[in-house]
Amino acid sequence: MNFAFNEEQEQFRRSIRRFLGERSPMSEVRRLMETQEGFDNGVWNQMADQLGLTGVAIPERFGGLGFGQVELGIVFEEMGRTLLCAPYFSTVALGANILLASDDDEACATYLPLVCSGEARLALGASESESDWSTDTISTTATEGSEALITGTKMYVIDGLTATHFLLLARSAEGISLYMVDGSDPSISRAAQLSLDLTRKLTTVSFEKTPGRRVGGAGSGVSYYEAMLAKAVVSLASEQVGGAQRVLEMAVDYAKTRVQFGRPIGSFQAIKHKCADMLVEIESAKSAAYYGSWAVDNEPGEMPTVAYLAKAFCSEAYFHAAAENIQIHGGIGFTWEHDAHLYFKRAKSSELLFGSPAFFREKLAESIGL
Repeated sequence: MNFAFNEEQEQFRRSIRRFLGERSPMSEVRRLMETQEGFDNGVWNQMADQLGLTGVAIPERFGGLGFGQVELGIVFEEMGRTLLCAPYFSTVALGANILLASDDDEACATYLPLVCSGEARLALGASESESDWSTDTISTTATEGSEALITGTKMYVIDGLTATHFLLLARSAEGISLYMVDGSDPSISRAAQLSLDLTRKLTTVSFEKTPGRRVGGAGSGVSYYEAMLAKAVVSLASEQVGGAQRVLEMAVDYAKTRVQFGRPIGSFQAIKHKCADMLVEIESAKSAAYYGSWAVDNEPGEMPTVAYLAKAFCSEAYFHAAAENIQIHGGIGFTWEHDAHLYFKRAKSSELLFGSPAFFREKLAESIGL
């Protein structure tokens, strides 16, 4: 195993960083987070057409570039640095991954080329509880006949307001199954959910006898969801690492330039210790995220154990770094005008996404038989 990226991967990283630096500066992030859509369609199309980012880890037979999780992790790490406002995580980490997990070649051949081209924006509907992400609470029903008719309400649907297609977990006669629903159906109602992080939109989506098609085997929805979740939280860990690295840079830069009592505050021992602790924790988080990405491609037998570990550790590392960044900035770090709070809010929302660190430690313990 080699944790060093090769030159092609580093060049890939540089191209993404350059693109995001030009098209997703913080001024644009602030503009988009105040809109209902929450993303720029022109930038989305560029990501798909010019850079091929929507198809990075999708097999070539479905129109993708055929790279692995390591390359996808680079993409998410760079997006985490800039707080990119786009339905990328929902479409690529959630929607595309659960389609691939289903092994439904017909569904994959139908929808994944649309993901690669940027035409399809996918959203996953799983959680129905205000307190957890467990699939045990799913009450949405699917009545199967010539087509499935789906009725129920999904909460915390990421980018649900702008999704062109929904992938839903619903109970059928055979158990919980996975269904694809066309987002243009008039029986669908969507409502934005108030959330801490305005850069990642959450939606409540209701379905009333909405037609859909089953994806994969009957009663296999939970197994597809768990397979998808392992990959998705590894991608999220990479995103968290990118955000954590950026707030460390913000803190160090400020500590070098902010002068108190005639000297830079970075010369004070307390600030040095904060920055040093952040560095150690973030480097450890990188190791967890990078190993998770490597394991997806090379040691699938170690999944989802390493995925749960990466999610738990990177969540806490990012949140701690974001909080310390505010402390190092002092009074200005608490203001709306400073970007520190945007990273803090993303860190907190990502920490709780799909479950708290304690929840994933419990899943980790179960996966190794404790």
